[in-house]
Amino acid sequence: MQVILKENVEHLGHIGDIVKVAPGYARNYLLPKGLVVEATDRNAKALEHTKKHLEYKKNKVLESARGLAARIEALALSISHQAGEEGKLFGAVTTKELAEKLSEAGIEVDRKKIVSDPIKHTGEYAIPVKIHPEITATLKVSIVAAV
Repeated sequence: MQVILKENVEHLGHIGDIVKVAPGYARNYLLPKGLVVEATDRNAKALEHTKKHLEYKKNKVLESARGLAARIEALALSISHQAGEEGKLFGAVTTKELAEKLSEAGIEVDRKKIVSDPIKHTGEYAIPVKIHPEITATLKVSIVAAV
């Protein structure tokens, strides 16, 4: 089934792309969420008229992602956790905790966008945050032992 993307969909394409997907995926997920429209002749012609609007929306999303990436890059988080000898943490620092610390700093990021395995040792870490398919920011995190 051919569909026209109204939003960026990871592993599928960008706004305005015409892609082929399984009928069930389109019918049960993409269409109900409003991410796509069916690629008919009428919708393809309408797409040509709305191409400028979609390009503006795409640029706006990209600019906001760049701004968010700059805010994340400028931030350095310090997280205190109980640790044993040799810096091994009791438990782990997960993406959920990193997302909570970011929200405390005023930056709302979905924890699924943070690309990291659980951190189990103290130290300095550079963690990638995938904000947009084209933009990935690096979050600086310092894990220290709680006293």
